[in-house]
Amino acid sequence: MDRDLVETKLESLRRCVDRIAGKTPSSADQLVRDPDVQDIIALNLQRAVQLSVDFAAHLIAETDATPPSTMAENFEILQKIQIIEPALAECLTKAVGFLEYRRS
Repeated sequence: MDRDLVETKLESLRRCVDRIAGKTPSSADQLVRDPDVQDIIALNLQRAVQLSVDFAAHLIAETDATPPSTMAENFEILQKIQIIEPALAECLTKAVGFLEYRRS
């Protein structure tokens, strides 16, 4: 596994999460009234999901598992080969649904 690639992706993911945390208002009402903050949060969520999919694909490529045919399948495979727990796989699969919804 390419350690530099993994570290780069994890650092990018950390920046996305930090950006989301730093911009998340204290109430839903504030979020509704600020389209710029909505955009910042949505963009960083999209980036975080994509980075997670990329990282999952990188992990799967290091195994004998059949490559995924969809983004969500990355997390199903990671669960199947016992790299992540079922609850995390479910959450990440839902996050991919968010990403696909935002693109449509």
